[in-house]
Amino acid sequence: MLYRIMTLIGGLVFVAALFALVWFFCKKFLEHHDVTDQTSDRAMVLATWTFAGIAIGLVFAVVGAFVLGPWAFYRTLRGHGVNISDGAAIWWGFGIVAVSLGITATGFFGFLMLVGAY
Repeated sequence: MLYRIMTLIGGLVFVAALFALVWFFCKKFLEHHDVTDQTSDRAMVLATWTFAGIAIGLVFAVVGAFVLGPWAFYRTLRGHGVNISDGAAIWWGFGIVAVSLGITATGFFGFLMLVGAY
């Protein structure tokens, strides 16, 4: 029973870590493209919608996260007026989603091995 509680709490921590990674990479993306006005707020909106796309995509199939996450990033980015082409925005979104999910998945599987659940 203790391992189940630890795994549940660990899962919640890694969900928060995934959102934090998405937010961090979105903020770095905006800074890279010279967005200086309300960068943290814009990064929060961009990360929220990208995270929502990832979450919905993960419910349907794991591959869906790599489709809906970048699409949500692209659609939200269009509202921020960042000077970037559509294709580049989608690829940036895909990169942010892939790196964030990769880091989180690696950490979570390491955590599961640590508690003996994997």
